[in-house]
Amino acid sequence: MDLEQRYRVPDHGFDLSERDPGDVAGLDKDAAEKRRTADLERLDELQERLYAESGQSLLVVLQALDAAGKDGTIEHVMGGMNPQGVRVTSFKQPTQIELAHDFLWRAQIPLPVQGEVGIYNRSHYEEVLVVRVHPEFLAGQGIDPARAEDDGFWARRYEDIATWERHLSRSGTRVVKFFLHVSKAEQRKRFLARADEPDKRWKFSVGDVREHARYDDYQRAYDAMLRATSTKDEPWYVIPADHKWFMRMAVAEVIVQTLESLDLEFPVLSDEKRNELDQARKLLEEEKA
Repeated sequence: MDLEQRYRVPDHGFDLSERDPGDVAGLDKDAAEKRRTADLERLDELQERLYAESGQSLLVVLQALDAAGKDGTIEHVMGGMNPQGVRVTSFKQPTQIELAHDFLWRAQIPLPVQGEVGIYNRSHYEEVLVVRVHPEFLAGQGIDPARAEDDGFWARRYEDIATWERHLSRSGTRVVKFFLHVSKAEQRKRFLARADEPDKRWKFSVGDVREHARYDDYQRAYDAMLRATSTKDEPWYVIPADHKWFMRMAVAEVIVQTLESLDLEFPVLSDEKRNELDQARKLLEEEKA
């Protein structure tokens, strides 16, 4: 079963309400774990090629509501890669310096260099998600919150994001974006677990409950954003997140397919470099043990 096609947001005819957060594509946990194990082995190989080639990079964007599993996905999927070639950036509440720049500025700074994998835990998309649900945040950017009532304001932001990501792709940074789609009932269950379990209470806040009450508003914001910014070369994938074991497997599989599409190759040595290698080998062979 091709999960890449199953969960990709199409260019047209998309409706988030038709995507089931509990979908497991007919797989059970054991089967999913076997597939994830195989994908992580392949991911390790592909990352080594990406690093060695040093001509392209990969940017993985993770967006989700709280408790959907972003941190766990980074640990259980990206944790299989060599940390020397991975850069994880978590986007928190913007600082005053960040607010003083254009809304894409802070997303530009931690982009992966050639040969690297960059992971954004939340991202520039907060500007059309959280800010759309809470337009009062626009005031911090020197923008009249009343402008949020104009659909054209958001359409221009979508256009700016899509143009920027297209520039990244053309410059050698492949962008792959995941929305980890958790149901309202499952999110509530996980929040209660955070409140009840001593080792999870630090993650819980009253703010989480307030945002949970805005679940439907966030679904509308995500639906509009996904339809406007998923493209052929910079696609979005809506990954069911009610079952973490399935979610992690699906994300790993899509990343593997994305890296495979880059046709990564180990560098081919020039004649000059090959001669240097032969001379170095000869010196080592002649060295006394």
